[in-house]
Amino acid sequence: MDSSASDLGLGIDAGGTETRWALARPDGGIVAAGHVAGTSALQMASAAGRERLQAVFAALAAQVLAHGRPARICAGLTGFGGDSTVLTAWLAQLLGVAADAVSLCNDIEIAYLDSFTPGAGYLVYAGTGSIAAFMDTDGTLHRAGGRGVVLDDGGGGFWIAREAMRLIWRREDELPGAWRDSALARAVFEHVGGSDWSCSRQFIYGRERGEIGQLALAVARSAEVDEEARAILRGAGMELARLARALVARFGPRPIVLAGRAAALHPLIHETMRAALPDPQALTHRTAQPHFAAARLAARPTTDNPR
Repeated sequence: MDSSASDLGLGIDAGGTETRWALARPDGGIVAAGHVAGTSALQMASAAGRERLQAVFAALAAQVLAHGRPARICAGLTGFGGDSTVLTAWLAQLLGVAADAVSLCNDIEIAYLDSFTPGAGYLVYAGTGSIAAFMDTDGTLHRAGGRGVVLDDGGGGFWIAREAMRLIWRREDELPGAWRDSALARAVFEHVGGSDWSCSRQFIYGRERGEIGQLALAVARSAEVDEEARAILRGAGMELARLARALVARFGPRPIVLAGRAAALHPLIHETMRAALPDPQALTHRTAQPHFAAARLAARPTTDNPR
C-alpha cells in the first residue's frame, strides 16, 4: 500500500504474546497493520533480552517500511519504566525518523486511551499479565495490579497457565498417571510436548512469559468437558473483578471495560467477573486495538502523546 511518508503515524503495542503495529493518517484512517513476536521492556535487563528485543524491533521495521515511512512513532511497551534512551534510539534508527519524533510509554496507557478519554472509566486488561487502570483528567495514570507474573497478575494468561500446571502436577504427586483421565491435563501436555515432568519443566522455566501465557489456550479448549478447567477460568474472572473493585473503591463508580486476549479466552471469565462486581451493568467486554489508538496519536503532530 503506497502512502506518503510525511504524514503517517506509527503506533506500536508491545506485549508478551505479540507486538502489534499500525500506520495511520492524520484523519485517523488506518492504512496498514501487522504483528511480530512478543516482547517486553523488561528484556533490557539482560544482554540476551536486549538482543531479542532489538530483533523484534528490526522485524517490525521491515514490515512497516514495506507500507511507508512514518513521520512519528508512539509506542507502548509492557514493563516500561521510563528509561527510553536506548529504545528510542533503536526505533529511530530502524525506521529512519528523528529521535524526538519517538514517544514511549507503558502499554497500559495506550490501551486505556483506546477505551476511554481521561477520567471517563476503568480499564481492566488481561493479556499475559493483568492490570486495571484509571487515567484522571490531569493525565495521571492510577493502577491496580500489574505487578508482574512472578508476584501476581491474577487472571492473566500466565496465571491461568500456572494454575493449570500446579493443579496437574500436585495430582501427579498423589496419583502418578492421573493425567490420562483429565481432559485438562491431556490438553496441557499436548501443548507442552509431553507428559514427562522434563517437558513441563522446560516449558515453564525455559520459555518467555508470553509463550507460557499461550498455554491458557489449552485450558480454555478443555473447559467444555473439564470442570477443573472451568474452575480455573472462573478464578480468573474473580481475580479481574478484584482489580476493578479496587479502583471503584478508590475513585468511585464509573464504566468498566474488560479487554485483552486472555479476557477473550472463554465466556466464563467475563461472566464471572460481571457477577462479582457491585454494578454488573457497568462492565463492557470489548476487543482492544491499542496499536490503532497509538497510531492515531502519532499521526496528530499537535497532540501530546502519553509519557
